[in-house]
Amino acid sequence: MYRLLPQARVKHPLGAVVDFSQFSEQFNSGTKVTLGFYALMFKNFCPNKMKYGQQTYDFQDGSLICIAPRQVISLDEPTQLDVALWGWGVFFHPDLIRGTSLGRTIKEYSFFSYETHEALHLSEKEKQNLSELVRKIDAELSENIDRHSQRLIVSAIELLLNYCTRYYDRQFITRQTANQDLLTKIETILTSYFQSADLSKKGLPSVKYLADQVFLSPNYLSDLLKKETGMNAQDRIHYYLIEEAKTLLLGTDKSVGELAFSLGFDYPQYFSRLFKSKTGVTPLEFRHTN
Repeated sequence: MYRLLPQARVKHPLGAVVDFSQFSEQFNSGTKVTLGFYALMFKNFCPNKMKYGQQTYDFQDGSLICIAPRQVISLDEPTQLDVALWGWGVFFHPDLIRGTSLGRTIKEYSFFSYETHEALHLSEKEKQNLSELVRKIDAELSENIDRHSQRLIVSAIELLLNYCTRYYDRQFITRQTANQDLLTKIETILTSYFQSADLSKKGLPSVKYLADQVFLSPNYLSDLLKKETGMNAQDRIHYYLIEEAKTLLLGTDKSVGELAFSLGFDYPQYFSRLFKSKTGVTPLEFRHTN
């Protein structure tokens, strides 16, 4: 962590808060870094354009990105600084939260797997709230380590992440018009997919396939759909699958096995189990009662 951020003063072996106004490090074009820690970065500018996932990212005023360990970041095209850097970064190693409640729930913070263009854009009040929490984390990292240190630091980080979750929920709501356009596009994609003649060859669509079609990360798409429709991306795919299966059950004489293969299932038993879990009846029971 400190090799990547050499100007960060060592306060704690497993965590750091960086004031970007005091940090002016630039990297050679093409530099690739695999992070071994969690990172939350809020800043106005980056000396290098940063590529994370499939997107090149330029920091915007008031945007926050969250990156999980083992993600590869590419740094390209150093830019001459013509603005004053400001912002902060919170970095913590997985060992810091290991064995804690946050360690058990960290994967529930799905925004760590969002693409960079899905950054969180903060209002002035939200910036102030998060900055205050970051100051508290920094203060606790500066204390001498004792038996209370881990619990207090982790609790403060967990509170920061919970506020990020709240603000992402707010962002989904305030972008409702754009989200509705996205939902329409997703409905068109799924309807076309399940009505295609070669569905049996293509197989069932994955969440990643659907996310790629609308240029979002799987986690961001699932969270957005959950917020808008009450169903995540996998549930949405299953909904269209079941609707198409109902049409085929009532409109054709295909056996359940034939129907399952035509819908892209490798095993009819899996189709029957999924159908019953979603409708409460087996495919044959649905056909006979309708």
